[in-house]
Amino acid sequence: MAEQCDIGLIGLAVMGQNLILNMADQGFQVAAYNRTKSRIDEFLAGPAQGKSIIGCYSPEEFVQSLKKPRIAMLMVKAGEPVKQMVKQLAPLLEPGDIIIDGGNSCFLDTEEQIKELQSQGILYLGTGISGGEEGARHGPSIMPGGTKKAWPHVRPIFQAIAAKVGPNNDIPCCDWVGGGGAGHYVKMVHNGIEYGDMQLISEAYSLLKDGLGLNNDELYDVFAEWNREELDSYLIEITRDIFSVTDDKTGKALVDMILDKAGQKGTGKWTGQHALDLGVPTTLITEAVFARTLSALKEQRVRASKILTGPVGALNEFRLSAEREDFVNQVRKALFASKVCSYTQGFFQLQAASKEYDWELDHGAIAMLWRGGCIIRAAFLEDIKKAYDRNPQLENLLFDEYFSAEVIANQQSWRQVVSTAARLGIPVPAMSTALNYYDSYRAERLPHNLLQAQRDYFGAHSYERIDEAGSFHTDWQSLIKKVE
Repeated sequence: MAEQCDIGLIGLAVMGQNLILNMADQGFQVAAYNRTKSRIDEFLAGPAQGKSIIGCYSPEEFVQSLKKPRIAMLMVKAGEPVKQMVKQLAPLLEPGDIIIDGGNSCFLDTEEQIKELQSQGILYLGTGISGGEEGARHGPSIMPGGTKKAWPHVRPIFQAIAAKVGPNNDIPCCDWVGGGGAGHYVKMVHNGIEYGDMQLISEAYSLLKDGLGLNNDELYDVFAEWNREELDSYLIEITRDIFSVTDDKTGKALVDMILDKAGQKGTGKWTGQHALDLGVPTTLITEAVFARTLSALKEQRVRASKILTGPVGALNEFRLSAEREDFVNQVRKALFASKVCSYTQGFFQLQAASKEYDWELDHGAIAMLWRGGCIIRAAFLEDIKKAYDRNPQLENLLFDEYFSAEVIANQQSWRQVVSTAARLGIPVPAMSTALNYYDSYRAERLPHNLLQAQRDYFGAHSYERIDEAGSFHTDWQSLIKKVE
């Protein structure tokens, strides 16, 4: 097959197909390959029909169809499938050719692949892509990282297919992120923030539905209103829409027919795990992962609900006495303040990882990559960009004048909502974790002087003093006052 394609893509699940269609719409000639040949035939006879897309039925044919330097993009399952596909492709490629992993791979796998391919002169990009099926088809957020030498060859394609923002809708939500595994790391943290956002919104929903007793029509109106205010975002928008959908099997609201048992694919968990490795307090995202894990214990929760009791009569009393509009407004403010903490923690982790791996991440630019196309796209990402414009060395978003003022202004409602949830027995793990993070971060002194004393008592781990530099150890038992 003559070299004619600008790029080739391997993996014809929905994300892969939609990216190919997006590329073809932007004027690129695309080669498509999938291990299952019938899927290639179905794609060519279906959505790809009449477009600048060719099907390839072997890795050799796929590589031969590509212009030099060849650009081969993988949209296959992370982990071993990516590694095996790279092993198949690498012997067929030449120095200067490019492999792109566009899946949700662990950033450490990406770093490993870059090192392995260096000796062959093959360039490797680990590229985070967010926006789901719709984003892939009409404009995702794209986060490329890896071997920078490959970027000029890939840039025209990626920036053409990416979501666009700005006054003239001409700024692509795609730009170079950094070397090594930076692209996949930024996508991982994006997904971690997504876990936090979704959990916070679910808690707000529970407070309004289970606490205040709002029905789905009323919930639709609340989220529609919120989406016109500071909470304006893709996730708030789709939450609004969900409340309007009727189940065609029962005639009831579809959301009420869905089992309360959340799934996960691992990127949120990776964010929490690596936060522990870095020693950074990404508490809200990690709590959101645990909340999904707890939701999966459905059968145990059903049994526990018949044994363990909560506040008696508190819900009825609250619904009778609550000023509905006031409480809805309090929940809105609590949600916004908690959301600020979620993004604060995510960007704090990105800063720590950037320092650890020498990536030199541009945090304001990352905020703009997420402004369109991706799942966590939200109006207030513009405010995050402005915060880093004001101070590129900003160590924590809560030090920025806008975000500190907003959280301080909303904190009374935030505290009221968390305390009301505790009084009613409604779990709000992410909101309360966010509040605890805020209170811990603003505390000049925490009770960990006692914790250090305990560590020194039982393990001679030593401690520092507030009045003298150095490391100290005390023989605590010899100084204990004996009580008769």
